Order: sequence, then C-alpha cells, then structure tokens
Amino acid sequence: MTPDHGELLYEGKAKRIYASAMADRVLVEFKDDATAFNARKRARMEHKGRLNCQISARLFELLEEEGVPTHYLGLAADEETWMMVKRVEIIPLEVVLRNIAAGSLCRETPIRAGTAIEPALLDLYYKDDALGDPLLTQARLRLLGVADDARLSSIEKMARKVNAVLVPFLAGIDLQLVDFKLELGISQNGDLLLADEISPDTCRLWDSRIEDSNDRILDKDRFRKDLGGVMDAYGEVFKRVQGACPNPRNYL
Repeated sequence: MTPDHGELLYEGKAKRIYASAMADRVLVEFKDDATAFNARKRARMEHKGRLNCQISARLFELLEEEGVPTHYLGLAADEETWMMVKRVEIIPLEVVLRNIAAGSLCRETPIRAGTAIEPALLDLYYKDDALGDPLLTQARLRLLGVADDARLSSIEKMARKVNAVLVPFLAGIDLQLVDFKLELGISQNGDLLLADEISPDTCRLWDSRIEDSNDRILDKDRFRKDLGGVMDAYGEVFKRVQGACPNPRNYL
C-alpha cells in the first residue's frame, strides 16, 4: 500500500519526491525507470526501484554507523520502494570519486580502462542535464559560486569518507567499487548531508570473482552498453548487500 503523502514536489529520472506531514521531511519513491546518457536512452525495468531503494537503505545505515551524516531516516513502513528522508537543498554538484579508471575518464584522457587510481580521483560536475553535467575546474567553481572553499573541503572530506567505508565493505562481498557519484544537500539546520541514493545506478561495481570485462559488470553499464541482464546484476548486488547488512529500519 502506498504510504500517505502530500503533493508531488519533484520528479527526476529515477525518483519522485513527495511532501510529508512534517515540513522538514519528504517521502521518496524509487521508480522502475532506467535512463542513460542524460535520459536520451530510456527503458522501464520491473523491480529496479525496489532493488535500488533496498540497497540504498542498507548502505545509508552502514555509512551512518561509520559517522557519515545522511538524509535517510528509514523505509516507509512495509513499502519496498519508499523511504522517508530529511528535506535538503541539493547542492548543484555531482561528486564523483574514481578508484579505477573507467567511463568518461578513459574517453577524455589517455588513461587505460582498469588502471588503479591511488589516491582516488575526485571530480566535480555541474549538475544540469541541459548543459550535459560539465566537468568543473577550480576556476569555474569559483566563478559559479556553487560552494566556497570551506564547503568544497567538507564535500571532499565526506566523499573520501564514503569511499573509505564502502571500498572494504564491498570488497568483503566480492565487489570492486570502481567509481561512484554522490549528491549532497544542506538540511534546514544547515548541516551537510549525503543525499540521493547509493545503488548500481550511481556506482560502478565489478564482480571481483569474474575476469571477463563485460561479464563482471554489475551496474548501469549493462544498460548503457546493451549487455543485457541488468536486473539480474542489480539483484546480485542486492543479494550480497542484504547478506552482509541487517534489515533496514522502518520509519513509518
């Protein structure tokens, strides 16, 4: 049963956000829509919303235990695709941390795919689909005024903390965290919080038990590259995360 909610506040490519009875909290519904290349490629995949919601809930709770503040409050009752979160103002930056060279980094530089990066490379992109989410230089960041130096330092510190928690956890369930994208927001109290989701939509994940460069992919690259088996891959990630984490808490 769909939880009680207020008006639709925002609908993105993968989620809908609704008002709740509390001004400082919102309900998030994870959708079954799959998109790539700034939504130029689209499909509907049954169970995707449930899998991403359930994976995200467990990883948010894992990160909280390690001291990473998040917007997550809990799952919405028994609904497998809804969660309650703190209302935040999203900072218009996509924060990408790269442990292994892949994707756009290899298209835009001579770095070979699969090259380990130590320390992990932090890239910041301006969050705007119409502009193609461009990569930002330090000079452009200052020009745009998206965040001051202190805020940028806090963003990098949080991203690297997330990486420090997720890399060993995922390695323990035979997953390599190649790279991942984070979105962060400012709460009504002025706190910097990890927001959005952490799932195969936002992380590149390779099965460390498989050597084949395509067969090992367990993330949205299966959709981007038309490799098939997208939901099987997401389901495998969920199964491993579920086996290593307690059941997430319910908020409602």
